[in-house]
Amino acid sequence: MKKIVTSLLAICMFILGGCSTQSSRPAKQETKLTTQPTQDTQFLMGTVCTIKIYNKKKTLALEDGFDRIKQLADKITVNQKGSEVDKINEYAGKKPVKVSKDVYNLCKIAYDYSENSDGSFDMAIGPITSLWRIGFPDAHKPTASQIDKQLKLVNYHDVHFNDKNRTVYLSKKGMKLDLGGIAKGYITDQVKKTLVKDGVTSAIIDLGGNVYVLGPSPTNHSNWTVGIQDPKKSRGTAIGSIPEMNKTVVTSGIYERYLKVGNTIYSHLMNPKTGYPYQNNIMGVTIVTTNSVDGDALSTATYDKGLVKGFNYIEKKKNTDAIFITKNKKVYVTSGLKNKFKLFKDSGYKLTQLK
Repeated sequence: MKKIVTSLLAICMFILGGCSTQSSRPAKQETKLTTQPTQDTQFLMGTVCTIKIYNKKKTLALEDGFDRIKQLADKITVNQKGSEVDKINEYAGKKPVKVSKDVYNLCKIAYDYSENSDGSFDMAIGPITSLWRIGFPDAHKPTASQIDKQLKLVNYHDVHFNDKNRTVYLSKKGMKLDLGGIAKGYITDQVKKTLVKDGVTSAIIDLGGNVYVLGPSPTNHSNWTVGIQDPKKSRGTAIGSIPEMNKTVVTSGIYERYLKVGNTIYSHLMNPKTGYPYQNNIMGVTIVTTNSVDGDALSTATYDKGLVKGFNYIEKKKNTDAIFITKNKKVYVTSGLKNKFKLFKDSGYKLTQLK
């Protein structure tokens, strides 16, 4: 028996004490803060996207933020008319494809992370993700022979760039880019830039679990309080919280999207070395860093390394921390969050140090 379950976001936000192309309009002056945000929620990129602006009179900035999401989503989302990533995949093994600056920059960032993570993150994972299709109605467990065949096409070294012509070329037929593990982060960062250009100094951007807290909270003019989602429960149930400002908090978890076959649960997070979903003791990883695109890539890459290697991997990253939640309900935080993370007493989890 096969069952597909898709949960809601793996991160939640609490505010204590209260509540087309990028705009060609000139940059706006910042305005006073309010605890009653200008906000909107839209279903885009297959997820719930929310922007809350805590500066007064910023309706146009809100519109610009959502316009930026839509513009980028149209270019990046696969199986969508006009998608530049689809075009790159279509011409795999045939010819280079000229793309927009946004898509080119995103692809270069994805390549860098593919390399820096020693292949734990691989931008060319498309043949495998499109085989399993976890998160879609037709998701299924492929045969070993099907996986082995497609795995031969997964190699980011076969993605070639021409900076002068701004082209991306997949050198083998059948190759496919899948930027789903990094795209929301990139878009989150671009929305933040759009809001700042429009004079916004206090806002929350939440694109399906990629959260960015901009500037101070209007209630205390200091840090926001970000709740860390319990990966086994519905959205809004937190195991603890951290205070942050001008930071992104990105969570990946095995309960976000998964395929259940018999008694086995297969995560949507794919191992590019094996062609199968990651299988380890990690239930959820939250990355806290400056840029959401980094948080996105790191949350995926860290899964492959497991708790100990993943923990040490993050500890070496500047301005980056992580919260690891294991299947036996233990929580581990890297050194930068040691005195910041607050575990709720009734969470059912235990804060543990890595030996």
